[in-house]
Amino acid sequence: MPEEIIIRHAKLQDVETYRELRLEGLKNHPDTFGQDYDDAASRDHEYWENTLKINNKEKALFFATKDKQLIGMTGIYRGMSRKSQHGATIWGVYVRPDWRGKHISESLVSACLGWAKQEGIIIVHLGVVTNNIPAIRCYEHCGFTTYGTQPKAIYYNSKYYDEYLMAVEIKQ
Repeated sequence: MPEEIIIRHAKLQDVETYRELRLEGLKNHPDTFGQDYDDAASRDHEYWENTLKINNKEKALFFATKDKQLIGMTGIYRGMSRKSQHGATIWGVYVRPDWRGKHISESLVSACLGWAKQEGIIIVHLGVVTNNIPAIRCYEHCGFTTYGTQPKAIYYNSKYYDEYLMAVEIKQ
């Protein structure tokens, strides 16, 4: 019997499959992510290992898995100063195309919100390009509302992309 889809914290042994998943997202959706594919692809093994060592009180990385294969990911990090530690930002939400439409992104975002609540965070932010309607719907289903637009947030292939700025308050 096949396994259910599981949402879990990243582990160090995920390094190669995580790198593959992240690069896939950056390559297939260069106008959606702030990180550049070529820059990420040129990073050494240590860089990728270090990004997996973040499951602590400051940052967390979550994976969606099916039959032990990584099919989706996202991360969250809290504000770094004493004045901003009450907030956190979600980044890098990506689900492989064959798995979209199954509410995996919502489960990943919910895992981030659960982590935020556990860590005493009271507000979570994210940015999403304004033409990514499925992602916007996902975030709205998770309770996020748009509070502004960042013009020209991403520049790719001689074109600018605006981002909606979204947030959700965490009930403690």
